[in-house]
Amino acid sequence: MRWQRLFADLQAEFDAAEAAAERAEDASRRRVETGAVRLVDRLAGSVGRPLALRCQGAGDVTGVLVDVGADWLLLDSGGREVLVATATVRTVAGLGRATAVPAERGAVHARMDLRRVVRGLSRDRTAVQVVLDDGSAHVGTVDGVGADHLELAEHAADQPRRAAAVRGVRAIALPAVAVVRTLAPGLV
Repeated sequence: MRWQRLFADLQAEFDAAEAAAERAEDASRRRVETGAVRLVDRLAGSVGRPLALRCQGAGDVTGVLVDVGADWLLLDSGGREVLVATATVRTVAGLGRATAVPAERGAVHARMDLRRVVRGLSRDRTAVQVVLDDGSAHVGTVDGVGADHLELAEHAADQPRRAAAVRGVRAIALPAVAVVRTLAPGLV
C-alpha cells in the first residue's frame, strides 16, 4: 500500500508538471500568434462595427467600418463615406474580438491600395475633402492619380467640377493623405 501511495503521488506530480508545461507552451504560442497580427487584419475582423479612430492630422473619425484594404479603411459616417489611410491611424476604439485571417482577403484585395481606391474617386468625378497628416484640408475633385501623388482640381464644395469653378490644381503626395471624405454619397 505504501508503494501504491508513493506511485500515485509521483504520478500526480508528473501530471501537474506536464499540465503546467502545456499551459506555458499555449501561452507562448498565443503570444507569438498575436505578435504576427497586423492592424489591418485586426480591423478586418470588425467590418460592420461602429469604430472611433484617432488619426494624425484628421483627429477623431467615426463611422461603421465598411471595408479594409492593404493600406486603407472605409467608414460609413452617416451617409458620407470616409477613406482613411491606415498609416495615419493612431488609435481605434470599438473593435470586436475577431481578427481576419490574411489569406481570406484574397490576392486582388491585397493589391487594392490607397492609390487604386483614390483612382476610383477620380473616375467617378466625386467631390471630396482631402485632409492631410498635418491637419490641412483641401476640397475639389480628383483629376488624376500618379504613382505617388494625386492631383486635386480645387473648387467650392457646393459646385461641380467645371473649368470655370476650378481655382487651381494641387498635387498632393499620397503618403501625406490622412482622410478622404466624399462630399456627396457614393464611393467606389
